[in-house]
Amino acid sequence: MTGAHVVMWSGGITSWATARHVIAEHGTASTVLLFADTNAEDESLYAFNDAAGARLGLPITRVADPQERDPWQVFEDKRWLGNTRIAQCSMELKLRPCKDWLAANTDPADTILYVGLDWTEPHRIPANRAGWAPYRVEYPLTAPPFYDKGQLLAEARTGGLPMPRLYDLGFAHNNCGGACVKGGQAQWARLLKVFPERYARAEAAEKRMRALLGKDVSILRDRTGGDTKPLTLAALRTRIEEQPDQLDLFDEGGCGCFSELAA
Repeated sequence: MTGAHVVMWSGGITSWATARHVIAEHGTASTVLLFADTNAEDESLYAFNDAAGARLGLPITRVADPQERDPWQVFEDKRWLGNTRIAQCSMELKLRPCKDWLAANTDPADTILYVGLDWTEPHRIPANRAGWAPYRVEYPLTAPPFYDKGQLLAEARTGGLPMPRLYDLGFAHNNCGGACVKGGQAQWARLLKVFPERYARAEAAEKRMRALLGKDVSILRDRTGGDTKPLTLAALRTRIEEQPDQLDLFDEGGCGCFSELAA
């Protein structure tokens, strides 16, 4: 594919806004909406993808891990539990499938990638740009006019798009069904409240990884008392039930799959 404009489509509102900008400037003929499926997404993400693609006049191009693994399977295979600092699921389920597709279908010399970082995230651009090299990368949402997520969501609703329900439920990102391992205590507390079955699955997966590795590892960290130590999902659940005043509800964290690059 020559002269390609490839939008790194996450299924979130900023990737939709980025795609809208790219299509307005370059049209649909040379534009690709490249979606890496983690196989752990909320059902409403796929409905949003279908509707948004139809409105934009482009189908979503789906890529995925060749084995169709989800994040928990990646952690077991890599023998490393993803956490708020390091999560191999980003590389294995997002970045690698996208890079493989780009290598097979595009030429870096005449292809531009577009990533949905917004005006609050310019500090992420240097590492992101270096990670996608030799491709040229642009970030339309970092330039005026500036919009926040609330404004973009309102525009999408006005346009008749079905909203991903994670946003309506208070999640900051529409990724991994609300169970992103890079999310903080606030995200996991919300997940326990609105999707207890997803929380239970994650708690069980973390427990299996601890047994497999024979180490005191966890997705989250506990900073109470001034010391940093592991905080398992089982311990967090107990804290939510018995000591809710001990939660760090400002620890939202969140997905950065396309902004955390490994070359």
